[in-house]
Amino acid sequence: MAWEGRLTFLFFFSILLMLSHVCDCHPHSARCMNSTCATTKTSNNTAKKASDIAAEVAGYTDVAKQIIDLAVFGAAQNRSYRRLADFTDTIGNRVSGSQNLELAIKYMFNALTQDGLDVHLEPVKVPHWVRGKESAEMIAPRAKSLAILGLGSSVGTPPEGIEAEVLVVQSFEELKRRSSEAMGRIVVFNQPFVSYGETVAYRAFGASEAAKVGAVATLIRSITPFSINSPHTGWQDYQDGVRRIPTACITVEDAELMWRMAQRGQKIVVRLTMEAKTLPDADSFNTVAEIRGWQHPEQVVLLSGHLDSWDVGQGAMDDGGGAMISWEALSLIKDLGLRPRRTLRTVLWTAEEQGGVGAQQYYNLHKVNMANFDLVMESDLGTFTPVALQFTGSDAARKVMEEVVKLLAPINTTKLEAHGEGTDISPWMQAGVPGASLHVADSRYFWFHHSEGDTMTVQDPGDMNLCSALWAVVSYVVADLQDMLPSS
Repeated sequence: MAWEGRLTFLFFFSILLMLSHVCDCHPHSARCMNSTCATTKTSNNTAKKASDIAAEVAGYTDVAKQIIDLAVFGAAQNRSYRRLADFTDTIGNRVSGSQNLELAIKYMFNALTQDGLDVHLEPVKVPHWVRGKESAEMIAPRAKSLAILGLGSSVGTPPEGIEAEVLVVQSFEELKRRSSEAMGRIVVFNQPFVSYGETVAYRAFGASEAAKVGAVATLIRSITPFSINSPHTGWQDYQDGVRRIPTACITVEDAELMWRMAQRGQKIVVRLTMEAKTLPDADSFNTVAEIRGWQHPEQVVLLSGHLDSWDVGQGAMDDGGGAMISWEALSLIKDLGLRPRRTLRTVLWTAEEQGGVGAQQYYNLHKVNMANFDLVMESDLGTFTPVALQFTGSDAARKVMEEVVKLLAPINTTKLEAHGEGTDISPWMQAGVPGASLHVADSRYFWFHHSEGDTMTVQDPGDMNLCSALWAVVSYVVADLQDMLPSS
């Protein structure tokens, strides 16, 4: 070899050595599977060009496809569905404060541990409302049994029940106009379903609004667009300083029946009996499972769903499915031998149905480390066919996420929508941490929501495979990028 050739060889060899030190790849990182390993790392404080971001994220195309193939076509096919079926068939529903919820937490702790994940429990205090026996009958103008579900936090009736004439209204405004008729009555709300976000106000505040005008109880049309004589429960909030009266949901059919009777001028009398009571707060736990990051273990991408449910049905849809895909995402990543730069942390919340109680206590405990939370994710609107990822964050973070969802082309979910949502992650998003939620084809979600109809029959294994793949790809790639998502 000529001297000039030796110089050229030594020069390039030294450059390669330098690059090997600059590149902070880990053998389990997807970057070691592609050429982006040779790019110089930029600091979290340095804005990357759009083209650099696109190129870095595109480097994950192969690993994203591996995750998708494993979840949808491979050995993990239908696993999240089977796990959900085993869990809900074994435990059943699991309302805050119940023994079933305790059993559910123990079940998941053991299952996650057996899956080879780092698992621990974080103690919290949760509400403990007990339904007890309940019934309602229409006495006049004819005898008819009414299907009801008492609302969470409701007080009970006297042991002999409450028998009273009914006032049927269709809105809070009508109740105010007819307030002189409400004294001593059971107020029936027959509000039309507009959307869950708008109509749920009647469930949440109907009792206190009726109590203000002298009502003795309320029966509220279930918050659903579709009914087969199925009542839907949920949490309700008493207003401070207002007398607490019993409240329950009735079916769409019975609300409309009483409305028609009232329009004819018929006198309606109902007898309501409820044993509902609130016990002292109970001990519970948020369940936490992790794959620790190899480079920045203190930095976290959080995936989540809630483990509790209402005390009807199986809680398969709300939110067993969200909990299971948040577990499945870690399993898929572990099965492929991947380990991201940052920690992937799945949290299965407790007492979400009572207003995100477990999640709020988690936030209070961990907000001191807020700067290390890269992305918080929640699935709590079903695990039907995925449509898009919903995202809340800075414009710069949105540009990164727009590139990340392009990796989901094999399952046709490349759309990034505005406004990540979720009761449990909302404290983080309000504080400025980027948040993401799963948007699915959820037109049937509120058919079954908080009712006896929320069972495994609602779930589809193919849909859960797709949701698991999306959840795993997004969480892994964000956790393994060179930089955290830009906060501004």
